[in-house]
Amino acid sequence: METVKPLDVTSGKGKLRRAFVKVINIKKLTGVVPEGDKVDKDLVKKNAANLSESFDKLEEEYEKRLAMEALLAKLFATVSSIKSGYAQLQYAQSPYDPAGIQRADSLVVSQLKTLSEMKQSFLKNEFDTNPDRTLVLAEIQELRSLLKTYEIMGKKLECQLKLKDSEIIFLKEKFQESMSQNKLMEKRFNQSGQLCDHNFHLSALSPSHFVTYLHHTVKSIRGFVKIMVEQMRFVGWDIVTAADSIQPEVFYYKQDHTCFAFEHFVCKVMFEAFHLPYFSTESSSSSKKSREMFFERFTELRSLKAREYIASRPKSRFSRFCRGKYLQLVHPKMELAFFGHSHVRNQVSAGEFPETSFCAAFLELAKRVWLLHCLAFSFDPEASIFQVSKGCRFSEVYMKSVSEESLLSESEPRVAFTVVPGFRIGKTSIQCEVYLSRSKSTPL
Repeated sequence: METVKPLDVTSGKGKLRRAFVKVINIKKLTGVVPEGDKVDKDLVKKNAANLSESFDKLEEEYEKRLAMEALLAKLFATVSSIKSGYAQLQYAQSPYDPAGIQRADSLVVSQLKTLSEMKQSFLKNEFDTNPDRTLVLAEIQELRSLLKTYEIMGKKLECQLKLKDSEIIFLKEKFQESMSQNKLMEKRFNQSGQLCDHNFHLSALSPSHFVTYLHHTVKSIRGFVKIMVEQMRFVGWDIVTAADSIQPEVFYYKQDHTCFAFEHFVCKVMFEAFHLPYFSTESSSSSKKSREMFFERFTELRSLKAREYIASRPKSRFSRFCRGKYLQLVHPKMELAFFGHSHVRNQVSAGEFPETSFCAAFLELAKRVWLLHCLAFSFDPEASIFQVSKGCRFSEVYMKSVSEESLLSESEPRVAFTVVPGFRIGKTSIQCEVYLSRSKSTPL
């Protein structure tokens, strides 16, 4: 059996290696490759020339573009410097600063010259030879200009802030001065208790006098209600719940409107039996008092302080009126919550009002209502009181709304409750003040 001879691989490799070496040596000696491996040198040279030309064009376009970017960057930086110089010029004018004006003017002029030079260079196609450096310098210049502009704006705003602060201080002083004058006038008015007309006589009595005094009476009612609500908040009472207990199922357009429910309650108590002489059925059964006597009671009390009058005449009708209305208006639980004891109630029952702000506000309220009552019975025929029922349609003839929101949001507003009653004096009607609302159960 014949064996298979392996191929002489080593000898084949040697022959191939020798052939490559021979070709390389020939190329080194003659510079010519064998005819079978010859390459077209002309084509290579042509391609190399075209490639070099393309590279040159691209490089030229890149340099032009970079130079144009540098020019634009320098242009914007110069414009920013002009804006900064103009801002400095404006700031130096007020307050007047001649050195600052001169510096700003020189800056603007120099930058305008730079713009002119840049224009000439652009027209002559003379571009920057070092655009990279110009780009960096332009960015630095623009940032410096912006920083200077913002710095000036900050100084201007700071000056305006100081000016506004000065105006606020001045207005506060004027406000305090006006408040002091108002308090002084109010104090004088409260001490005298007189109407605007100092020569006020029964023969000159008119509905306008009653309207004026009614205005001050309502003002004292609201002052007392304000103190009462503040006391409720202080002791932790829920104001909304308290208002709902007075007038249930009323929709209030604002949370502060709950104070009108307390005003309604105070007016309801204080004006109860207003149509009876001296708020008493006993007086109505006796002989009719003349209007001159009521006017005399009016003029007698209006120039005195309520506390002094009660102390000097504890058994007078006015003293009994104040005691009865206080005990009716201020519930024992309310008094206990406000003061922590019932001593005030005991003192009032005994005919003495403690010197507290709460009692002082009540006495001022009671005095106003009593004087208004005496003034009402000074007319012939006497003034009558009225109020409107819940659910009545609003009428501008007899009513005045205490909240504008209801008139704006409702097409046909209805009366939720009367806040301050109205009055009739002969043929003259004085509008009652009402709160207009919709029921909580009514859908929006």
